[in-house]
Amino acid sequence: MVGTLINASAIIAGSSIGMIFRKNLPKKYEIIYFQAVGLFTLLLGFQMALGLSSPLLVLFSLIIGGFTGAKIKLDEKIDRLGDAIKTKMKNENERFTEGLTTAFLLFCMGSMTIVGAIEEGFGKTSDLLLTKSILDFFSSVMLASGLGIGVLFSFVPLLLFQGGITLSVSIIGKDIPSEIISEITAVGGVILMGLSFNLLQIKEMKIINLLPSLVFICLFVWLKIRFFS
Repeated sequence: MVGTLINASAIIAGSSIGMIFRKNLPKKYEIIYFQAVGLFTLLLGFQMALGLSSPLLVLFSLIIGGFTGAKIKLDEKIDRLGDAIKTKMKNENERFTEGLTTAFLLFCMGSMTIVGAIEEGFGKTSDLLLTKSILDFFSSVMLASGLGIGVLFSFVPLLLFQGGITLSVSIIGKDIPSEIISEITAVGGVILMGLSFNLLQIKEMKIINLLPSLVFICLFVWLKIRFFS
């Protein structure tokens, strides 16, 4: 998990620098920044989603995953967790939870996260995650300057999610079909597109509730390969 640990450290360092800039960032530049990030996130999500090969499976995964997330009230639990951390720290930033969840989704839904964590789990290389660390460093500087210290704490779910993929792959010890990787990436792309609507303030969407879709797409593609190929 060397790549993931370095990635988490990069986010902590970048967010700390961003917190210094936050004090002097005029509101008009903050608005421009989030418009740019929102548009870029929309483009990135669209590009990732184009790689899907089983559109119906992706659709079913998003629907069932969204139903599951809503049923267990995943978004509310994340909000309560963010509020609890904020209270524990005696922090008054109103955008703490937004910063945490936005940064987590941006840092963990990309194809570099999934492919990089799988490569490291196989013991091949950490190069992709090290490259991602550099990108996340600069992204966390800008995100923290706009959303505050919640961005810094996104390193915790990143460790759990990205590190969890690496550990799972290392334990399983078998090659993962490329179709599963491509469909996970496609679902992640759709989630990023939804996040972009929030960043652009087009429509407030409960994106966190869609996270179980990542589990369902793995299950559906595995069933397809196992019984229909």
